[in-house]
Amino acid sequence: MSSPQSPRRGTTRTTGGRKRMTAAERKRLYRRRRIVFFSALAVVLALAVFTVYSLVRGAVSVHGMAGASAAPALSRAEVPAAPQRSKVETCTPGDVDVQLVPDATSVGVGGSLNFTERVAYVGKSPEGCRMNTSADSLVLTITSGSDVIWRSDVCEAAYRPRLFFADVTDEQKIAWNTNRTGASCVADDQLPKVDRGTYVAQLSLKDDPKVQSKPQTITVE
Repeated sequence: MSSPQSPRRGTTRTTGGRKRMTAAERKRLYRRRRIVFFSALAVVLALAVFTVYSLVRGAVSVHGMAGASAAPALSRAEVPAAPQRSKVETCTPGDVDVQLVPDATSVGVGGSLNFTERVAYVGKSPEGCRMNTSADSLVLTITSGSDVIWRSDVCEAAYRPRLFFADVTDEQKIAWNTNRTGASCVADDQLPKVDRGTYVAQLSLKDDPKVQSKPQTITVE
């Protein structure tokens, strides 16, 4: 009876119907797996590097575009625009009529009296004229004999331009708190109050005092 022969080196044994890989086959299989793994890893790393590079390049491009667009805007802002000359001329003394209407003719000591200032266009030009009607241009003056008690132009006022033409009248309110102004601007509540007596209120143009309203007599009681 012959003894069983051992399998030759390099051949594949079978156990229970399944093939059993030799050492050489297992090495080849592991080598192929490593090649596939490192190839996939190289692809992933390449994609990651490309993605980061694209993001950085895009951010730099956006920043450059923003800087390029902001630079001209800054330059334009630094250069003041040339003033445009209005075709409408400044009002002359013959173009406007000014009126002053007090809300009352008497007021108590320490009280306040309101006036209505009216400016009407009486000129002939179809284009009309323009005029600053702020309190330091259209001046209200309170006097007592030759003594100037109060003026609305002692303190600087906000610019108030108005356009006048046919049938246009501008009105605004102004208050006198029965006090006395000085040579410089002082807060109204810090001005000294006037005594009882008779005072005269009149409105005029600072640039041309000849343009003035009718005087209004006020009594402080």
